[in-house]
Amino acid sequence: MSRLIDIDELADYLKLKKQTLYNWLNQGKISGIKVGGVWRFDRRDIENWLRSKKRSSAPEAPPVTGENP
Repeated sequence: MSRLIDIDELADYLKLKKQTLYNWLNQGKISGIKVGGVWRFDRRDIENWLRSKKRSSAPEAPPVTGENP
């Protein structure tokens, strides 16, 4: 299986419009390579990018001050 996907596959995978991805490319939010006039994206790079954007859903605990409330 190829590690490179095109913009249509990426849009389908992320459930986004292609224009959003083009905007992100122009803004430097995602990276890709242009091969024969077609944008290609490395699956591994996209997975790493997604992991970097992941946030914990657990609420942050308040700081411990050592004082009783």
